[in-house]
Amino acid sequence: MADDLRDRTARLAGQLRGRLVAAPATPMDAACRVDPAALEKYAAGLAAEVDGVCVWAHTGRGLALPEADRARVLATFRAVVDGPVLAGVGAPDAPFTEQVAATVRMAEAAAAGGADGLMVFPASGLRAAPTRTARTIRLHEAVVAATGLPVLGFLLYPEAGGVPYAPALLRELVSLPGMVGVKLATLYQAVECQDAIEAIHAAGGLAVTGEDRMFGPSLTWGADAALVGVAAAAPGLSRELVCAWFDGDPARFLAASLTMDRFAAATFRAPMDGYVQRMLWVAEREGLIDAATAYDPYGTALGAAERDAARAAYERAVAHPRR
Repeated sequence: MADDLRDRTARLAGQLRGRLVAAPATPMDAACRVDPAALEKYAAGLAAEVDGVCVWAHTGRGLALPEADRARVLATFRAVVDGPVLAGVGAPDAPFTEQVAATVRMAEAAAAGGADGLMVFPASGLRAAPTRTARTIRLHEAVVAATGLPVLGFLLYPEAGGVPYAPALLRELVSLPGMVGVKLATLYQAVECQDAIEAIHAAGGLAVTGEDRMFGPSLTWGADAALVGVAAAAPGLSRELVCAWFDGDPARFLAASLTMDRFAAATFRAPMDGYVQRMLWVAEREGLIDAATAYDPYGTALGAAERDAARAAYERAVAHPRR
């Protein structure tokens, strides 16, 4: 079992390093219904542009989706994505022991559905500082033990429900058997992001950027791969940025980073939770989904002006990708 887990962890790390993983949205109608045909169209279009996906992440409203819809999303992407398919797993607010159990159940469902690895959402039960380290270790160990799958931790900014993982905790977490590394989504905390990358590397793990608003800079700080919500729509912009960096082409990278900065500034802004809806509108504009399924019923309601601004940001980005 230990050798098998070690092999799986090393294999997934190799599949992620230098690659682009999208956190896809979930095409839904206004009544929260997931249309299988629309989902298949979206998955096929996205799979052609990215190296892998992480379903059930925040961009896909994974913690809010009914179990049947989660299973459909995983199965649909698993059928068309040749690279790694990860799944985000977590739990709603509850006593910590219940959160561990709920996270494990979701992880087991992901393993049964063919996921190659897991990303563990920070639980609210980790927030109390005196118990944070012990509980964080316990949560991640429980997921690995229950599934035998490699795991990414998730350093998420507090306004989205995140918990501050100090560098010492990150080093301890990444040192656990089955831990591939940590996804970073600190949003605006540049120093915390840089310190986290250093701590993750010190423990031998992958620092996986999810920094949509600091995408290019986080690569220059040492991120080894990308797992980003901004790739849920217009994934070619994210691919150009990642490829330019890992190909070692500085002029191309600078141009792609500036383009991404402008696009992300227009789509990842207050109200921040509205980025999911904005991504769906961009995906519709690009032809990945249809208007009937470009809804985020679980998020912040945005009006027509927001829709027009998101579409305009996409059009500027693809019209002048290197300016």
